[in-house]
Amino acid sequence: MTADVRNIGIFAHVDAGKTTLSERMLVRCGVIRSAGAVDAGTAHTDRLAVERRRRISVKTACAPLRWRNTDIHLVDTPGHVDFAGEIERGLWAIDGAILVVSGVDGVQPQTETLYRYLSRHKIPLLIFVNKMDRPTADFSGALSQIRQRLCPKTFDLSDAEARMAAVSEQDDDALASYMDGVLWPDDRLNARLFPLIQKGLCVPILRGSALTGDGIDALLDGIVDMLPSPTGSADAPLSGVVFSVEADASMGRAAWVRLYGGSLRNRDTLRLLVHEENAYAEGDRSVERKITQIRSLGADGRGEDTGEMRAGDIACVYGLGNVRTGQVLGDPALLPERIHAGEFREPVFMAKVVPDTPENLPALKRALDQLSAEDPLLSVTMLEGAPHVKLMGTIQIEVLKEELASRFSITVEFMPPTVIYRETIKSAAVGFVAYTMPKPCWAVIKFEIEPAPRGSGVSFESLVSPRDIKPRYQHQIAQAIPLATRQGLFGWQVDDVHIRLVGGGDHEIHTHPLDFIIATPMAFMDGLRRGGSELLEPILEMNLEADEDMAGKLIGEINGMRGSVVSTTAQNGRMTLICEVPAADSYDFPTRFSRITSGRGLMTTRIKSYRACEFAPDKCCPRRGVDPLDTAKYILAARNALDGGIFD
Repeated sequence: MTADVRNIGIFAHVDAGKTTLSERMLVRCGVIRSAGAVDAGTAHTDRLAVERRRRISVKTACAPLRWRNTDIHLVDTPGHVDFAGEIERGLWAIDGAILVVSGVDGVQPQTETLYRYLSRHKIPLLIFVNKMDRPTADFSGALSQIRQRLCPKTFDLSDAEARMAAVSEQDDDALASYMDGVLWPDDRLNARLFPLIQKGLCVPILRGSALTGDGIDALLDGIVDMLPSPTGSADAPLSGVVFSVEADASMGRAAWVRLYGGSLRNRDTLRLLVHEENAYAEGDRSVERKITQIRSLGADGRGEDTGEMRAGDIACVYGLGNVRTGQVLGDPALLPERIHAGEFREPVFMAKVVPDTPENLPALKRALDQLSAEDPLLSVTMLEGAPHVKLMGTIQIEVLKEELASRFSITVEFMPPTVIYRETIKSAAVGFVAYTMPKPCWAVIKFEIEPAPRGSGVSFESLVSPRDIKPRYQHQIAQAIPLATRQGLFGWQVDDVHIRLVGGGDHEIHTHPLDFIIATPMAFMDGLRRGGSELLEPILEMNLEADEDMAGKLIGEINGMRGSVVSTTAQNGRMTLICEVPAADSYDFPTRFSRITSGRGLMTTRIKSYRACEFAPDKCCPRRGVDPLDTAKYILAARNALDGGIFD
């Protein structure tokens, strides 16, 4: 019964005590005998060797709890902003959340980011103010910050009058009683209050200490009473998502699946829609996979073979082949809207990875493919024969080096990262190609390409009659647009353009099935060359929190990075600066920020926008394959007359 299940995520700013809280809940529910410690590298939800060595969580982990005859599937996410992709994918699996706030430090920048994301996707939550055993803890101060900076509709769950006031905002009967000074009995009050919390209309605040165990029972009761059970039916069509992937040497790739509808059993055969990219096009292909085993959650990872999972369950599934994080099972239309990659934060840096010896390059490629299956934002790309990976920041580089050494026995070096620029067309232009030689081939394409508003992406439309270009060939042109725009004149992704097919033709005899796919990049690049390419750099929004006396130094740093301060607020000797800074100038700023603030500052970043910047030769990205503007060489590569493909 899904009524007896809760799928709950736990989120927090780094060092707020989230993992310690998870450990204490495991102990209280009798899953483990004694709590592990983050500082000692013994936390049960920190399962990777790199997590234990570095004393931080870098990967989403699941653990089982049982409280008051209710199965609680706890999804523990990383706290560090460099692993925002893991945080986002943890949200794919849950129905409710616990947001941990430090009773000592109050609401921190990442806390605000997490709350905004949870609120945007209407995920009901409880807020737990942790570290109340500390002498410097201030619950009243934390409560005030939560109401000011997160949500005004929060209330202290231990205060009967505050609970009555929360219900009164949504219930006329409660308002009338409240105005008369009458507080309802707990049974009546909770019967009205709990559904409001489950709908996200108000947020209760609890307090305690993960270290001592104070407040843990009340938190577990809150999960059971106030957070929603999964919706969906085992009789409905299959619908689920892979939110995490792990390597398993003996059983193949392990996929953590949240099922929203239908059921899965051992030996079931599934048809999966897999996104593939090859030398000529990208798109989805249907493949068949047979489930070999379904395992439940376990305190230290995967539990027992259950043989089945039903709507509302979270389980580890084997037999899905080289499945990647984000793979949809069944009907994607039945999934919650929040299950989309890249909304939280996208990487802004890219670095070349060099193995210690050239002989290790094939092994390095395989290892990076495994890591990118686990984290799609890593996005490994081969440029000039060398692997390049997309990154969030410096800590991720250090973690990747350790993972490659510990998991794959490969020693690597990362070259200095470069910013991931984009480019767009400067002015409207026409792109044309007549791919008619050498025979047999025939694909004539005429594009009108024009700039589009910032942030609008790439759009395509066809104004060509089916009499001129058959529908199947027009479909091939549309399929090839993502590959044609993958690298522009400077080698970066082309963005914010509208492409209009306005002319062209096929030939009844000479047109080959792949001709229009080959010709599309040539026509597009011809138009881009005529219209000119403009380089776009990512602009970061930084949220900096530090002591007020650091203001002068930090504003000087921001100005030195070509940045600007958007707003400044100050309270109780602390200030918050919101500023916008080009990513190209900010790569090592986190280190400088920590030094300036003596480690007492807090910082979060996100991509705010892209804006035009000055071009320089060192800002180019190497091409993945042959330049379509080098027509003769490009056609030879497309026809396999040269080593490599046109999009290698």
